[in-house]
Amino acid sequence: MDIRDIPLTTIDGASTSLADYEDKVVMVVNVASRCGLTPQYETLEQLQKTYGERGFTVLGFPCNQFALGETGDGEKIQEFCSTTYGVTFPLMEKTKVNGRSQHPLYAELTAVPDAGGKAGKVKWNFEKFVVAPDGGVTRFRPTTLPDSPEVIASIEAGLAQLPSAA
Repeated sequence: MDIRDIPLTTIDGASTSLADYEDKVVMVVNVASRCGLTPQYETLEQLQKTYGERGFTVLGFPCNQFALGETGDGEKIQEFCSTTYGVTFPLMEKTKVNGRSQHPLYAELTAVPDAGGKAGKVKWNFEKFVVAPDGGVTRFRPTTLPDSPEVIASIEAGLAQLPSAA
């Protein structure tokens, strides 16, 4: 199955998939409201504002698999993201990124190695996967900041693939 055909559900319960974002560069991030890395929401939103008009979007996947970092329901998650960090990018329903109940999207994404050549489990909240229009995926571990040079380079490379960039 193509990664873009894997069914997803928004935090509001609507059906979607990455195919709905096929004309964009997508950053898939497992997010959490109660985590030492939660301030990354601010930088993710800044990326959304900076690159959104050029064909980029962040997709946040709330996850409660790491130290109970996301215990709230969809409404509480949305409220937290909106009021605390001004998040405008789409959020999906709570998602399992590891284990027996791992979401099929994450089963595919975790097969992608990071810069050190290691694939496998998501290590913590805020692991990032940049999905380019050609389907290529670049993986960044949680402590890699969303606006680090290597992440920006990956976003820019994906944006260069869009027809409007030609």
